[in-house]
Amino acid sequence: MIKRTLYFGNPAYLKTKNEQLIIEKQDTGEIISTPIEDIGILILDHQQITLTQYLLAKLLENNVAVITCDPTHHPAGLFYCLDGHTLQSQKHQRQIEASVPLKKQLWQQTVVAKIKNQAELLKQQRIENKYLLKLCDLVRSGDPDNCEAKAAIYYWKHLFPDFLQFTRDRNGPPPNNLLNYGYTILRALVARSLTASGLLPTLGIHHRNQYNNFCLADDIMEPYRPFVDAVVCHIVMMNGKFLDMTPSMKKQLLSIPAMDVKMEDQKSPLMNAVQRTTASLAKCFEGSSRKILYPTFC
Repeated sequence: MIKRTLYFGNPAYLKTKNEQLIIEKQDTGEIISTPIEDIGILILDHQQITLTQYLLAKLLENNVAVITCDPTHHPAGLFYCLDGHTLQSQKHQRQIEASVPLKKQLWQQTVVAKIKNQAELLKQQRIENKYLLKLCDLVRSGDPDNCEAKAAIYYWKHLFPDFLQFTRDRNGPPPNNLLNYGYTILRALVARSLTASGLLPTLGIHHRNQYNNFCLADDIMEPYRPFVDAVVCHIVMMNGKFLDMTPSMKKQLLSIPAMDVKMEDQKSPLMNAVQRTTASLAKCFEGSSRKILYPTFC
């Protein structure tokens, strides 16, 4: 089942009763309820939203990723469950004991999957992609030649042709703001699924920043980034260079977990694909598999 993504952009009081999320709208007084077990991501984007500690505990108990936004409406924080699997201790141990050669092979698979999806998105945008396809064949274990970075230089240079000299910079001009928002949703989704698979989002296979609590999430989300980029490309096509965040743009970005992707020749929602990816990663750490499952464009 596809879990729901709920967005709150107006004043509200949120509480829980009988395993339901109870929403009291402050402007109209309307009261709405929805089962907590149906929620995957909850986004809080208003400074006058109040929620109870009991609700927050219930959300985390049901492995809901809770994203909070700052006054500029950009995602600023993430709450996620720390106890998501019955065999969590065992799976953590397998993850910690993973050998360097295994992690290098897993990173190789991840980089190849990312570049292939970048190449496919360029193809969909009718942009030459042969260079990226060539790079896919050159990625070695651990990617010592940094093919990922080489692909990124070409990819970002050509993906948004209407923006001369566009560079991917978190603090840069639009459409970086749209990419930031979409990637935050994706990161929360991946962190949530990693926890559900009994893995630690902190211990990466490639990313190692000591100040980053989501190194593994940042590793695993890499092949999924082009799906966010595809949504941003559509927003740019519809709005040109007028890219200050609007409710319509947010709605499109919030649809990312439900967008269709292909995995092993079967179509599935992106959220379900992420769950299969993290489950396959857990099997790699356990030694029962050597391949991470990653999606491609439908």
